[in-house]
Amino acid sequence: MKSYMANAQNIERQWYVIDAEGMVLGRLASEIAMVLSGKRKPVYTPHFDAGDYVIVLNADKIKLTGNKWQQKTHWYHTGYPGGAKEVKYQDLVKKDPTKILRLAVKGMLPKNSMGRAMIKKMKVYTGTEHPHEAQQPIELKF
Repeated sequence: MKSYMANAQNIERQWYVIDAEGMVLGRLASEIAMVLSGKRKPVYTPHFDAGDYVIVLNADKIKLTGNKWQQKTHWYHTGYPGGAKEVKYQDLVKKDPTKILRLAVKGMLPKNSMGRAMIKKMKVYTGTEHPHEAQQPIELKF
C-alpha cells in the first residue's frame, strides 16, 4: 500500500468566509490557521500547502479577554540602532484594525516560505462587504 502525498495536481482549494464579530482573537486565529494550513482536510501533507482561502469579515469587532487591550503589546524593531518599538493593542487597532488578527494567525503558521504563502491566502476586511463573491465562498462557523 502506498502513502498518499498531496500535490498541486490533485488538490482542490475552497474559499471560506468567517464573520469575526464578537469572537475571541486567539480562538479565532487558531481555527483560521488550521484552515490555511490544510490540517482540517484528510489529504493534509506536511511538506505541501494544501490549505484553503479564508475571508474574514468584521475584523474590527474582535474581542480580547481580560485587560489585554491595555496590557498586551506588539513589539517590533525598525532596523536602526535603538529602534525597538512597543505598541499597545488598543493603539494598534486604531491605526489598522486588521493587523492584530494578521499577527495572531501569522504566529501560528510555519516560520518558512510555506508559512508566508499560507498567510497570503487570508483576506481580512473590517466591514461586511468583500470583493470575492465570484469565488462563491462557503460560510464557516465555529
